[in-house]
Amino acid sequence: MIYLFAGDDAKTKRGVYEKFIKSLPKKTETFFISKNNFDKIQAESFYSGSGLFFDKCVVFFENIFEKEEYLDFVLDKLELMFSSQNDFVFLEGKLNKPVLDAFKKVRAELNIFELSKEKKEKYNNFLLADDLMDRNKLNLWIHFRQARDLGVSLEELQGILFWKAKDMILKKNFRKFSEAELKNFATRISFILPEARKSGIDDETAFEQFILEAF
Repeated sequence: MIYLFAGDDAKTKRGVYEKFIKSLPKKTETFFISKNNFDKIQAESFYSGSGLFFDKCVVFFENIFEKEEYLDFVLDKLELMFSSQNDFVFLEGKLNKPVLDAFKKVRAELNIFELSKEKKEKYNNFLLADDLMDRNKLNLWIHFRQARDLGVSLEELQGILFWKAKDMILKKNFRKFSEAELKNFATRISFILPEARKSGIDDETAFEQFILEAF
C-alpha cells in the first residue's frame, strides 16, 4: 500500500501524519528516509522483497521530492511499490497535478492538506530580519517556525538573515552586535544548508539549531 501526505498546510499535515505513525502496531518494522539519506539501491530493496529479519515493513520517505531526481525515480517505481508486500508512506509539500495523478493511478491513499486563501498570503520574512537586528532569539525562533509552517523555504529564510547581517555591517549598526559577531553570523549562515546536506544531516533541524545557538 502507498500513502501520501502532501500540501502546503504543513502544521495540519504533520499532525495527521504523526497520528498515522502512532496508529501503527507497536512491533511494526519502520524505516525513515529523508532527502539527505535517500539511496536508490536501498529503496529498491524495500519493494523487491522481504528483509532478512522481518516479513513486512513500513518505509517513510520525508520530503525527498525536493530533489527532482528522487521524484523521477519514485514516480517510475510506484507500480512496483504498490505491488510490494511492504507499505510506503510519503510526506511532501505541495505537489502538482501530474504527480498527484501518478499516485492516484496506483490507487495510493491520498491525504492532501491545503492552506485556506487567507493563510496563503505571503509570510513577512522581514520579521526575522527585525528579530536579528533586535537580538531577540525567542522571536526569531517563533517567526522561523511560523514561516516554515506556511511553507517558506529554508533558502529564502537563509537569504533574508544573511542579507540583514550584511546590511547591518554596511550601515555600521553595532548597537547589539559587534562587527565581528555579525561577520561570523553571515559566514556561518551562508554555509549552514550546504554543510548539513553534505553531511547527511536534516537541513531544517540544522538551521533551527543554528538560530537557537547563534547568539
